[in-house]
Amino acid sequence: MNSRDKIFAAVKASQPATTPLPDMHSFERNAAGSLDKFTTVLKTVGGSVYYVNSYAEVANILHDINGEGKKIISPLTELREFYNEAILNSTHIPDLQDIDVFIIKGQFAVAENGAIWVTDKEMHQRVLPFITQHLAIIINAENVVPTMHEAYDRISKTSYGFGTFIAGPSKTADIEQSLVIGAHGPRSMTAFVMNTAL
Repeated sequence: MNSRDKIFAAVKASQPATTPLPDMHSFERNAAGSLDKFTTVLKTVGGSVYYVNSYAEVANILHDINGEGKKIISPLTELREFYNEAILNSTHIPDLQDIDVFIIKGQFAVAENGAIWVTDKEMHQRVLPFITQHLAIIINAENVVPTMHEAYDRISKTSYGFGTFIAGPSKTADIEQSLVIGAHGPRSMTAFVMNTAL
């Protein structure tokens, strides 16, 4: 037996006894108040929340908060006025650098941290939610889960190539513990909570 095999044998012989994983079902799962908590938390981390009843209302709010002459892009067919096929399908990154607002749908939101789960299916291009100046995400009111435990339960039941949680605008407090919003990505994030009765 060479020295390598001796080391592996010694490591194998010194393994601690296995212990069962904790019971994750012991966490309380109560959806009551999730939407209110999501709104509060997202605002706390620098985001904005609007409750809407239609895509037309979303478009009007976007125009109101961004003013005229802004480059607003969306892959959503419901927001046809913001659809720009040339930009959305461009693989030339400089074509995407001057987007003022990018608006997409999110699959669901998490109340405890204000995060919204989006995948490459919603993003159209992975870089778009991170290169835009301002990000807006539409979620259905019924798709707000209380905690990350429920969020990971949902993720485990879906198929996707790439996905990420986005919680508020980009921010950092690395320098002198001074919070800077919009440090290395979108300068703002707006969540539109859509009435699911539509």
